[in-house]
Amino acid sequence: MFESVAYAMGTPQAGGAPAGGADMLMQFLPLIVMFVIFWFLLIRPQQKRAKAHKLMLSELKRGDHVLTSSGLIGRILEIDDEQVLLECGEAKLRVTRGAIGGLMPGRGDSK
Repeated sequence: MFESVAYAMGTPQAGGAPAGGADMLMQFLPLIVMFVIFWFLLIRPQQKRAKAHKLMLSELKRGDHVLTSSGLIGRILEIDDEQVLLECGEAKLRVTRGAIGGLMPGRGDSK
C-alpha cells in the first residue's frame, strides 16, 4: 500500500532532488524584478521630491510668496526654525514650516 506512495514521490535519481542554487534564483527572479521596478517608478522619485521640498523649506526667507498645503497664498513676514508668520490679505497667520507646500512662481521679493 505504501509502495505506490513512495513511487509517486520519486527518488533523487528520478528527478525528485531538492532545488539547486540556479533553480532558487529563477524562482526569486520575478520578485527581484518587481522590486527593481517599484524602486525606480515609486520609491526613488518620492525620495527626490521629499529632498527637494526639504531644501526649499530650508531656503525660505522673509518676503517670499508661498502656497500652503491647505491652499492659502501669502507672503512671509517672519520666519524661525519651526514656524512662519504669513500675511494673507489683511490676516496674519502663523503656520509650521511643514505646512508650506511651495513657492509661488513669478513672485519676487516685495519688501
